[in-house]
Amino acid sequence: MAVRIAGVTLPMDKHICIGLRAIFGVGPTRSLKICEASQIEPSRMVKDLTEQELDTIRAQVETFQPLEGDLRRQVSMDIKRKMDIGCYQGRRHRKGLPVRGQSTKTNARTRKGRRKTKK
Repeated sequence: MAVRIAGVTLPMDKHICIGLRAIFGVGPTRSLKICEASQIEPSRMVKDLTEQELDTIRAQVETFQPLEGDLRRQVSMDIKRKMDIGCYQGRRHRKGLPVRGQSTKTNARTRKGRRKTKK
């Protein structure tokens, strides 16, 4: 039996507080708040939960907005807006460089890509 909450299949062999983190927009703090509001022990395994407990968790997750697709869309729209208005962060996004002030002389390979040889 696969457990689906907010369109995401939760891993069955993890604690519920860890499994809820598979939902985009639910982190450690939110997952503990959801468990607390549903009156479910965070150390319970996902596979051990009853259908009634899963329904209470689903109801609690629905109170947090936005999640999953809506949140992804909102984040991408925020980045696009910054690029359109041409602010500093938007220009850094456009160039593919680190956005939040990190050093680029030696690091930032994740954002910059592989090294290009100098001619």
